[in-house]
Amino acid sequence: MSTKLFESLIVGPIHSRRLGSSLGINLLPEHGKICTFDCIYCECGWNKDHKEDKIIPAAAQVKEALTKRAVELTNEGIKVDSITFSGNGEPTTHPEFAKIVDITVSIRDKYLKGAKVSVLSNASMIWKEEVRQALAKVDNPILKIDSTDAALVRAVNRPAPGYSLSKTIENLKKFNGNFILQTIFFKGKAEDPQSGQILDIDLTDKALAEDWRKLARELRPRQIMMYTLDRDTPAKGLSKATMDEMREIALPLAREGFNITINGEPVVAERSCEGRQSLR
Repeated sequence: MSTKLFESLIVGPIHSRRLGSSLGINLLPEHGKICTFDCIYCECGWNKDHKEDKIIPAAAQVKEALTKRAVELTNEGIKVDSITFSGNGEPTTHPEFAKIVDITVSIRDKYLKGAKVSVLSNASMIWKEEVRQALAKVDNPILKIDSTDAALVRAVNRPAPGYSLSKTIENLKKFNGNFILQTIFFKGKAEDPQSGQILDIDLTDKALAEDWRKLARELRPRQIMMYTLDRDTPAKGLSKATMDEMREIALPLAREGFNITINGEPVVAERSCEGRQSLR
């Protein structure tokens, strides 16, 4: 499968399933990738294939480019729902991330009133207090946990050495629920780098799903974003989870009042005419 990099600092706006009209900010190299994960489903491809370009934009460059685009969009009357940090890797690894968040919020308030500031993050850097403080300033800190099983995380997300799932979960608790939990669901095979075992991946598995729901109850995020594969992936043989499978996973949490979307669509638990709960 072919994968694609974000080949500019400012991207879009483009339509996002979850965020609407999204103006992207790429804090990583325009022709490279820097990430603390190397996910088997990443639309940007493997880390090893994009090492040539290691140049990241300075805060001043981000300010200039974002201001220029914001003025253009304002003059053209184009609506922006979200200014979104995503790009070619993990945005919170940028050494000036906190400063750039402040700059972005200021530009939004001046030119793009009504737009949310969102950060798509794998949560690997939230052990840093300055990163947590910066994420607390944005409207949508969207933080990823794909599984509560450490072996599956190693196989699916392939985190850099030093990553700890349990410590990441403990640091997520420090947000006191003021974040959005993001989780992908799919099936396939992948190698656990630690054991060398080839694992059957089924993130819709009933036991895994129950453990994930327990984590959601523990973290109490203000929103949960569930989704599946939508673009080409670097690993071969991966398959999407179905809407029915994801709805089945979401239903117990929706009944408990959790705010959940699947591929951007809200999940609503309600009473059917027979008095039984149904999922819409």
